[in-house]
Amino acid sequence: MRRKYGFDPYLALIVAAAQFVIAMGASWGQRGFREPLDPYAFGLLLVGPLAILLHRRFPLLSTVFALVACDLFLVGGYAYGPSFISPGVLLFLLITRGRRRIAWFMAAMTVLSFVSYGLLIGGGSPLHDVVILTVVLLLMVVAELARIVRARREDQERTAEEEARRQASEERLTMAQELHDVLAHNISLIHVQASTALHLIDDNPEQARTALATIKTASKEVLGEMRSVLNVLREGAPRSPTAGLDRLDDLIERSGMDVALKRVGARPLPPQVERAAYRIVQESLTNAARHAPGSRVDVRLEYGQDELTVQVTDTGATKPAVLSESGSGNGIPGMRERATALGGTLVAGPTDAGFQVEARLPLPEETS
Repeated sequence: MRRKYGFDPYLALIVAAAQFVIAMGASWGQRGFREPLDPYAFGLLLVGPLAILLHRRFPLLSTVFALVACDLFLVGGYAYGPSFISPGVLLFLLITRGRRRIAWFMAAMTVLSFVSYGLLIGGGSPLHDVVILTVVLLLMVVAELARIVRARREDQERTAEEEARRQASEERLTMAQELHDVLAHNISLIHVQASTALHLIDDNPEQARTALATIKTASKEVLGEMRSVLNVLREGAPRSPTAGLDRLDDLIERSGMDVALKRVGARPLPPQVERAAYRIVQESLTNAARHAPGSRVDVRLEYGQDELTVQVTDTGATKPAVLSESGSGNGIPGMRERATALGGTLVAGPTDAGFQVEARLPLPEETS
């Protein structure tokens, strides 16, 4: 963590060194009409750096002491120039650190003190006063600009951090949704096949063996998907899930249902559309296995110019629905959320013979 007062000692040291070097040069250049430097003069030059050192804790008092030391240096007859540095730096810091009212008040006091000094020594003139006012105003304007630039940069950094956190949350939410869909589908499939195996193990061992093989494949699939998603969450690196329409044949084969897949047309799809379409088909097959076992399922993918239509229709249950009372009840809402997130629609409901899910996912224009 950055130290709260870590920068001020270095700034105070730089200002002290600059004032001493400039003071010796100015004193040599102004010899004959200004007083030579002595310990009192060097002591006054140290007040400004000490004020900078304590500026964060005592912004007003430190600026006042620096201005008083500058005035005493001038009244003492020492060289013009070096004593102006500390008050200028402190006024700049007041602005950039958000003490704007104090800064402008002290700027007015600075102008007043320098004009009064000119009148005191008899060298005051309108031109002298205008030069002092112009220099102080220029310093304050530069400080205000620096404050604005820094504030904008901080706002941009804060916005970027918030956007990064939001994207990370969305990525983790997507991963959680992927994990939910994978688990829901494969666990339902395992449950159906396990029930089938238990029912047929005595009368039809070969079909029971097929159901057990399906369970093995499904469990391996779910373990692989879980490992992939959890690795992404641990690493914190964004990654597009691998679910895509090229894996539909494997999904249908593992489902153990009578599924007919038909594709109408073909065109490249954005990854998010591929993923949503795959998960919609997956969830639809899960619902069919849960509520309409033994039914025939037709999966139709129609690649249009403006949208992809996903239609999954089953013919109704021909066996007892062993899983009809199971599940979270989030299947259709979850599919609808996926479609809506892409600007599409999803309609699900009973038909004359069974149940149908139809999703329409918008597609970008094809580039030639």
